[in-house]
Amino acid sequence: MNLTRRPLLLTFTAFVLLLAGLALSAGGLWLFILGDTPLYIAFGLALMLVAVLLFKQKALAFFWYALLLGGLLWWSIHEQGFDWWPLAARVGLFFVVGLWLLVPWVNRSLQGAPGLNKGLLWLALLGTLVVSAASWINDPHRIDGTLAMRTTPDTYRGPNVPKEEWQAYGRTGFGQRYSPLEQITPENIGQLEVAWHYKTGDMRGQPGDPVETTFQVTPLNVGNRLFLCTPHQNVIALDATSGEELWRFDPEIEGDMALQHLTCRGVSYQAEVDKTVLEGFTDNCSSRLFMPTSDGRIIALNPENGEVCSAFGQGKGEIDLWKNMPNKRVGGYYSTSPAVVTDDLLIVGGTVLDNVSTSEPSGVIRAFNVNTGELVWNWDAANPEQTEPIAPGETYTPNSPNSWSISSVDEEFGLIYVPMGNQPPDQWGGNRSPEVEKYSTSIVALELDTGRVRWHYQTVHHDLWDYDVPSQPSLLDLTVNGETVPALVQPTKQGELFVLNRLTGEPILPIKEEPAPQGAVPGDFTAPTQPVSKLSFNPPELTGADMWGATLFDQLACRIQFHRYRYDGRFTPPSLEGSLIYPGNFGVFNWGSIAVDPQRQVAFTTPTYLAFVSQLIPRNDDTSLVVNKAPPEHGLPALNENFGAPYAVKLFPFLSLLGIPCQAPPWGYVAGADLVTGEIVWKHKNGTVIDSSPLPLPFKMGVPNLGGPLMTAGGVAFLSGTIDNYVRGYDVSTGKQLWEQRLPAGGQATPMSFMGKNGKQYLVVVAGGHGSLDTTAGDDVIAYTLP
Repeated sequence: MNLTRRPLLLTFTAFVLLLAGLALSAGGLWLFILGDTPLYIAFGLALMLVAVLLFKQKALAFFWYALLLGGLLWWSIHEQGFDWWPLAARVGLFFVVGLWLLVPWVNRSLQGAPGLNKGLLWLALLGTLVVSAASWINDPHRIDGTLAMRTTPDTYRGPNVPKEEWQAYGRTGFGQRYSPLEQITPENIGQLEVAWHYKTGDMRGQPGDPVETTFQVTPLNVGNRLFLCTPHQNVIALDATSGEELWRFDPEIEGDMALQHLTCRGVSYQAEVDKTVLEGFTDNCSSRLFMPTSDGRIIALNPENGEVCSAFGQGKGEIDLWKNMPNKRVGGYYSTSPAVVTDDLLIVGGTVLDNVSTSEPSGVIRAFNVNTGELVWNWDAANPEQTEPIAPGETYTPNSPNSWSISSVDEEFGLIYVPMGNQPPDQWGGNRSPEVEKYSTSIVALELDTGRVRWHYQTVHHDLWDYDVPSQPSLLDLTVNGETVPALVQPTKQGELFVLNRLTGEPILPIKEEPAPQGAVPGDFTAPTQPVSKLSFNPPELTGADMWGATLFDQLACRIQFHRYRYDGRFTPPSLEGSLIYPGNFGVFNWGSIAVDPQRQVAFTTPTYLAFVSQLIPRNDDTSLVVNKAPPEHGLPALNENFGAPYAVKLFPFLSLLGIPCQAPPWGYVAGADLVTGEIVWKHKNGTVIDSSPLPLPFKMGVPNLGGPLMTAGGVAFLSGTIDNYVRGYDVSTGKQLWEQRLPAGGQATPMSFMGKNGKQYLVVVAGGHGSLDTTAGDDVIAYTLP
């Protein structure tokens, strides 16, 4: 039949299917050469056959398309089972095309038993629909169960903080993110409503802001006041019951800083100042707030009025963290996390620039007299035995491992527990000293009196993956075989929850060393084994079948790319060709940590799963840009150049051409774990793509989370850190979602709870967004309470 008489829609459809078949066959051939399934070739050829039959106006095209759809369905079930999102990627577009072929305007000119062949296609479409419906109600990733209802014996002990208040980042120095308040329960959580809504006026996007400008603060509550800090370092006090601003302090940060991150996770509180240090000073600071600044200071403020406490820091009201530091470069060292306050000490770590150079400041941990600001001891991981205060003319070890996260403290045992990072650069470790090797990526227990190491536990040996210990350890007592054991629970980026005796560092839950992939780049090496805890959220290894996309075509592209990268499972070393790192350095757990219930001895966790790519790029000199096309604006650091190292590094998430993860969802969960038995009792996908997909559809796919959870004695938990703009409440026992409220911005912070002077329990959520995650920017602090 002549082309001019052929229906236009039929011709267009045939032409599109022919091109699609060619693309599928060509991509399938590439995939087959890489060692994966040949079925994409077969599907592509079948699609081209359908296109040819349509050009010839043969109704037999229906039969072959039905066969193609049936084959796709069988293959999808064979690879991924009755799991909706992998099925949708494989058959969704082809189901829609099948319906299109049955439109009369498309097929009315087809010849040769069209009724029978249409019936076969209808049957294939119906089968696809039935299988899809079955997968909608089936969740193969879900674990259902109920957490134990233990109660801790009378021997329970912990910091003496009034149950109504929230006096430290994790409420107390134990870092539990647990409120003993029980007014909000699973039965009444649905009645929560906004009590007040405060806007700080501090938004990201100012000149010189790095990409990772974030509002990550967890406010403190003391009496009827909330204390918080903003990304640009303002400290604000609010009336806790009304949300009214009481005072604001601007530390007047030095400009032109080469910042990698701009955030403040919180301030620290000293309940009682030694009155003898106030003699001769005009301030009336009977208690203090300590604010870490991005230009490397710690400022002491009066909680009553926000004025500087001049008796601290030899009359200056502040201490200079750059003192005795090597390689001073404003913005190159600062503390994004709140300091630890004890009866006698103010203990401070700090962050250095990751992957910029091998000439960074020191990662030293320092303890200052909390009343005067005088240096008491310093612990440098590269020089661990010399803890007495450094001499005036000396400097700490350059480029030593740092602790950028939040430490926990047990004053009764006289120990601070420090989560340690790595020595820059993260992905190459050929020149690390034995001391650096020993303490990198470890939990280190330091004596409060001396700063000396009591014990340490290394969570990753010779870390080449930026698997810094990112989370504040949680301290609680566990009942093991009828005995009370002091425990420390440490979440990690690679998904382990190490449960250790916090007095000795010995494992409470079993830990085994498992063989790890080998084969680092020249000049480096890999550790033969890596530790794995009994309580582990380590995901199964990825396969080609786990690749995903919006359609079969971008799913195929991801599958090809998967085979082009080096991937030998978890701890695949970085490589010149590019290695797939899963879990990626975003972390299964990050700075938000977990929440633990010290009574029930259980944990509420928020595991996230995203693969990243790590590719080492050889450097020819110590100055040229290798991975950055041009120097960053506003003097920001040239990230990932690793000046001074043999390799720069390209780091990026493993995404499809459409900008969505190449691995199939879910990417984020909430999960309940029993800390005594080491069992993951329940695990549910959590969060939607309403704020991260081109179409604002509330598909519950399970999305990444950054920001910690909160548990309460009322049996409910709260989380706001998912990349959709919601705060949600859950039943701790089962993980069932009980409540949610829309937020005006991304809630990438950890919520807190306190009791107002009106006798009501409040939930406080900070919603400011996160630059790197591209969640909605905001400056919102919102309090919820029962009517």
